[in-house]
Amino acid sequence: MVMQMRNLSVTLISLLALAASAVAQALPQMVVTVEGRGTIVIELNTEKAPKAANHIAGLARRNFYDGQRFFRVVKEPRPFLIQTGDPASRDNLDAAGTGGSGARIPYEESGLPYEAGYVGLATLPNDKDSGDSQFFILLGPASFLQGQYTIFGRVTQGMDVVQAIQRGDRITSVRITGG
Repeated sequence: MVMQMRNLSVTLISLLALAASAVAQALPQMVVTVEGRGTIVIELNTEKAPKAANHIAGLARRNFYDGQRFFRVVKEPRPFLIQTGDPASRDNLDAAGTGGSGARIPYEESGLPYEAGYVGLATLPNDKDSGDSQFFILLGPASFLQGQYTIFGRVTQGMDVVQAIQRGDRITSVRITGG
């Protein structure tokens, strides 16, 4: 009986240590507040797509996304995606779509799915190594994009906000928590 209690204590201590380690290694989250819509929480997968996730987090920490607008919203003929990340969108929505921070982030095969709520790094046409600050959130399945874009995160809260986004909606703030 004493031996069983001792084994149980060792097991319990091991489980607590494992749980504490998991909490310490939690993935960072990007909290996106959209004017008049609400908040979107995106888990950044720094393990499976470290270059993309860390680059986006770094931009968010420098308030790069604050004041930008969603310049691409594709919901017809079926829900597809919303996109932001071009600084030109702050002042001229029609000029948005080709700008960024000036970085060039290479493609990473994260193994994450191309499903509703997943977040990918936008690139120039036919150049999957040209990612920068623009990112999209999928509104539906898009397996036909497999191998073309780095998927680096997923929406964990606020998918209703994502689905309500309209072209021109403004981001008031993007903050990084955890990680």
